[in-house]
Amino acid sequence: AKTGAKVGLIDADIYGPSIPIMFGLEGERPKASEVNGKTRIEPIEKYGIKLLSIGFFTDPNQPVPWRGPMVSTAVKQLFNDAEWGELDYLVVDLPPGTGDIHITLTQTYPIAGAVIVTTPQNVALADAKKGIGMFMMETINVPLLGIIENMAYFTPAELPENKYYIFGQGGGQKLANQLNIPFLGEIPLVKSISDSGDAGAPVILQEDNPMSAAFTDLAERVAQQVAIRNAKSTDRVGVR
Repeated sequence: AKTGAKVGLIDADIYGPSIPIMFGLEGERPKASEVNGKTRIEPIEKYGIKLLSIGFFTDPNQPVPWRGPMVSTAVKQLFNDAEWGELDYLVVDLPPGTGDIHITLTQTYPIAGAVIVTTPQNVALADAKKGIGMFMMETINVPLLGIIENMAYFTPAELPENKYYIFGQGGGQKLANQLNIPFLGEIPLVKSISDSGDAGAPVILQEDNPMSAAFTDLAERVAQQVAIRNAKSTDRVGVR
């Protein structure tokens, strides 16, 4: 969005939505409008991004104990009942796992690709492998755009050049190499990232923060992978 792209973001983590907090939109409610005789949800726009989350419609202090069919319906409504307009990218933030939300999404909509986010330790990598395996299943077949390693190392504010690999080193890179998937980069364990999310002001907007450049670089790499996938898809259509 910082480069002028039209971006939408769906928070599909029905059980634990985080977008309202991370964008400083707690208590906000999307408006409704009439389009061609139908009531449509207008995504909330902030920082140049159109946003929808189940967190805009539920009590943040109450759990969402919904069964699979209700969850699937809610996810579809965030797509189908919203007036997204023209977008270059529609990003979907999925919860961990391989459950109803993932299956509903992949079997209902054409997906350009999936980005896997993991931490370096073996326990997290084991779960990441399951997620990758799901996207690679013949019945799902979603392209893998790459792997991002979160909390790759700890860097104290007073020693910004130091790196402490408290969760292990290079797990995401090794997994990417093992499965022949692009490795998109690392996100360190830095307090300013957490503080920015809690304050509803994403760190990428803080030009004087070195983490802003790191997140910008990751976004550019993801966009590059999307462009590569789209080009390959166009080539295949042309051959036919």
